[in-house]
Amino acid sequence: MDFTEIYKQTASLVAFSPGTHFLLTTVQDRLIIRRSDSFQIARTWLVDTSPSPTSAALAGAGASGPSSLRERAGESSSNAWITHAGWSCDSEYVLGACAKTGVVCVFKLRDETWNARIEAGSEGLVKAEWAPDGRTVLCFSEWGLRVTMWSLVTGAATYVQYPIHPDRGYAFRQDSRYFVLAERHKSKDTLGVYDAHEAYRLVRHFPLPTSSLASVSLSPTGNNLAVWEGPLEYKLYIVTLAGNVVGTFSPEPDPGFGIRSVAWHPSGMFLAVAGADDKVHILENLTWNPIVTLDLPTRIPAGVHIWREPAGWLEATHGRGFLSYERIQPPFTLPTAASQVRSRSTKPPLGTRSSGTSTSSRSGTGTTQIAFNTSGSLLLVRSASCPTAVLLYDFPHASSSSSNSATRSSSASTSSSPSSIPHLRTVLLHTQSVTSARWNPDPGRAGRLAVVCGSQSVYLWSDEWEPEVIGPSHLGPEEDAEVAECVGVPAQKFEARELKWAPDGKGMILLDRETFCCAFEVEEEGQEGEGLNA
Repeated sequence: MDFTEIYKQTASLVAFSPGTHFLLTTVQDRLIIRRSDSFQIARTWLVDTSPSPTSAALAGAGASGPSSLRERAGESSSNAWITHAGWSCDSEYVLGACAKTGVVCVFKLRDETWNARIEAGSEGLVKAEWAPDGRTVLCFSEWGLRVTMWSLVTGAATYVQYPIHPDRGYAFRQDSRYFVLAERHKSKDTLGVYDAHEAYRLVRHFPLPTSSLASVSLSPTGNNLAVWEGPLEYKLYIVTLAGNVVGTFSPEPDPGFGIRSVAWHPSGMFLAVAGADDKVHILENLTWNPIVTLDLPTRIPAGVHIWREPAGWLEATHGRGFLSYERIQPPFTLPTAASQVRSRSTKPPLGTRSSGTSTSSRSGTGTTQIAFNTSGSLLLVRSASCPTAVLLYDFPHASSSSSNSATRSSSASTSSSPSSIPHLRTVLLHTQSVTSARWNPDPGRAGRLAVVCGSQSVYLWSDEWEPEVIGPSHLGPEEDAEVAECVGVPAQKFEARELKWAPDGKGMILLDRETFCCAFEVEEEGQEGEGLNA
């Protein structure tokens, strides 16, 4: 695996363009575009984050008021930094927004002199992002007052009042036709369905069965919407875009603390639901009842692949090169968060964080991540109870997910057979708590996973590896099917805390607090993308 140099960044705002030809980076109040093949700077823009006259007047009037108002006046230089940035779907435009000053600036990649400026005004700004059409900018105001859709084509704005959550209470259908938004009207949760192809015309507006909505998740087929309650109640509803409630799920007894994670199967036939009790419920789309409940195992049984990060490998390799995980023979007891705190060394390994905390370990207990790969054949599960482990489940239903509705009913009737029940396949164990784990987005590389743990390394797993066999092989077919490697990042004082795959799945962005680098897979001649090379 080849690594680039270390570059500066702000707020982890680094992203490949949809075509992977360019890389967008923000450094304080500046947008930088680099070519992904040479990493030479192709464009750079200084974003004018000065507040609008309305915002400046409000900030000036409140200068003698509470500290929160003085912060909006831009007394700190960091208040004028870019907080949101992104590419349009066709890589033609780039936006950079400063939520503190309520300003969004849009630039055109092919014309360095063209620009547009959106000023939020008195309602403020908490988030700005692109709509799927690449010509509309969504701006969420403060205090849940409204969301504004600004069109770059017509210059017109469409307003929708009272969105519940600016970060998770909305979704676009996969074909970009409809925009669904959870709203709060007269102290009741409601859902609005808007036609994005007709200037966000209201199509339907209906009440939701929730009392305090936590989030929504639209199925890949766009037919069903999962909505669930806040942390006071573990309850999920399946609602159609016509407003009909077709399913309800709530385990008995209620484990408390609500739902933590929800993930749709790529086919839309299954829904994975997890909470604070370390259980993952798999619902099917015929009756919306669970076909299986996956419990976080404390002891790994025989038949499961267990890979463990070698102790002290970063010191041995000086953070350069790669090394295979160690294989552990089951049965094996998983290390819990409490046992890791008791056994943690006073001196951290080379390139690791001394604090020993992560986002997953700070969240207490419960499932922190569930994610299907692009083919739906594998399910990733992470838990705060075992923050150093990544559990991978085989999902045999993926082979039948492309069948029609007639065959789906027969598949559901045999879902209880052992061959069709998801089962634990692989466990990856690390020295540090896992901070980010992502499946490869390329459908042709669906069985490849990357993991970072806040250390000077990145961890790779693949089930598509085919070893070169000379003579008779002593390995079983399952052992031949996967490989796990630890890859050191050849840089001083760099800790990979977050990762983002390139859209084509051939490279990734590794992010530290204020710096980043990119890593690209090296394919040996004649391999045609098979295997992991470093």
